[in-house]
Amino acid sequence: MSRNQSPGYFLGLLKFVLFAVFAGTILLGARSAAAQESAKREPLVIVTSSGEHKFNVEIAATREDQARGLMFRRSMAPENGMLFVYPESQYVSMWMRNTFLSLDMVFILPDGRVHRVEKMTEPHSERIIESGARIGAVLELVAGTAERIKLKPGDQVRNSFFKPAM
Repeated sequence: MSRNQSPGYFLGLLKFVLFAVFAGTILLGARSAAAQESAKREPLVIVTSSGEHKFNVEIAATREDQARGLMFRRSMAPENGMLFVYPESQYVSMWMRNTFLSLDMVFILPDGRVHRVEKMTEPHSERIIESGARIGAVLELVAGTAERIKLKPGDQVRNSFFKPAM
């Protein structure tokens, strides 16, 4: 048996390969989070019974952005969020896989009215969270925001994406 074919050689090679895969996964997650941090941001206002509440949201308009969402994020400022926008109203399903933050998910009709709110989602959960209607967007906010601003169905979300009913 040559030196290159010894059990020690294969064990060392296996350790190297496993380390490389692990390191690559960590770097990819960090790269994804960094890419999201530099994503396009827009102002957004939510009008509730407690007043107007201003946010600075990242726009997730592409399938890639929407698939990644807030995965791998470890923190988010309370005035920030992510707005998933859809070119046509549709039923939407969300989950929390690889998401470290608990979120409030706001399902928004094409005219900017809040259809429903899923509060305090569970990090890393693969439970499917349904929109319950054809919607135009989903807004993800730091968990507890909906309660703090008294957000409820029927409240209005203002952003350049929404076309208020006449």
